[in-house]
Amino acid sequence: VEPLAVNFIGFKSPAEALPYLEEHQPDLLFLDIIMPGMDGLSLLRHLRSFANQKDTPVIMVTSKDYDQDRSVAKQLGAVAFLIKPLRFKEIRDIVCKHVDIKLK
Repeated sequence: VEPLAVNFIGFKSPAEALPYLEEHQPDLLFLDIIMPGMDGLSLLRHLRSFANQKDTPVIMVTSKDYDQDRSVAKQLGAVAFLIKPLRFKEIRDIVCKHVDIKLK
């Protein structure tokens, strides 16, 4: 499996991520559904109110595969829903699908 030439920025919580995301538009977001302080679906709903985040592709990640979560994520514009544990090839394929990058 070939590596990806991407920059990655991680945050420990939605409270830490929100100020950054209000000012910056990443090419792709991965949001876990279960996070401290605010769940990923609530965060996605909040992000969609930012002018710069209306069309950002979002991948939802979870260890629990609930139909209700999938439905809400889709309604909020998530482009994919991944179940943990994640595999590198799965991540690589989804990133390549939604971001214009070249494999090294």
